[in-house]
Amino acid sequence: MTIRIALADDQQLIRAGFRSLLEAEADLEVVGDAATGREAVALVAREKPDVVLMDIRMPDGDGLWATERIAADPALQHTHVIVVTTFELDEYVAQAIRAGASGFLVKDTEPVELIRAVHVVADGDALLSPRVTKRLLERVAGSLASPPDDSVIAALTEREREVLTLVGQGLTNDEIGARLFLSPLTAKTHVSRIMSKLLARDRVQLVVIAYETGLVAPGR
Repeated sequence: MTIRIALADDQQLIRAGFRSLLEAEADLEVVGDAATGREAVALVAREKPDVVLMDIRMPDGDGLWATERIAADPALQHTHVIVVTTFELDEYVAQAIRAGASGFLVKDTEPVELIRAVHVVADGDALLSPRVTKRLLERVAGSLASPPDDSVIAALTEREREVLTLVGQGLTNDEIGARLFLSPLTAKTHVSRIMSKLLARDRVQLVVIAYETGLVAPGR
């Protein structure tokens, strides 16, 4: 299956470089590029790509603004955004995750890692591993924090709450299965059902929900 990709960056040289790198792969296709946030939102709405590589600092609506709008559009629920930037500050990572990004990369990432990231995110997984995501969110928990609201997870069964808690603590499906005496496949099925019930785009969003509902707190 061909993975369709949109590029958003205000530097033409960057867009051209990404296009050349990605289109050298047989299963990757760049369907368009944009130089501003508004152009990016319009491009994604029109083409409905599988993955968007999104710069943060752009004119006329930055990448975080554009990511929020893409993530909020029900018609784009299968489009996943990877924020790609020169900035590594936690505040940007936190904002990108809050905006609905499925991953975060810096522009000096090795080409092989960028290609791997596109495949991982297109497959519906979070680019950041569960453990990395947990450490990241512990550092930026203050900017994510709001009063715990467990009404968000009211539709979950007791078992699903247990699974969500373990996802928030950074466990993989194999580790969740071992902890709860389930097969890895059963653990994966639980995670998929939780994502469906909570309308979560990927595992990163589940970790955010685990923190925001009070199932997981920094240091736990």
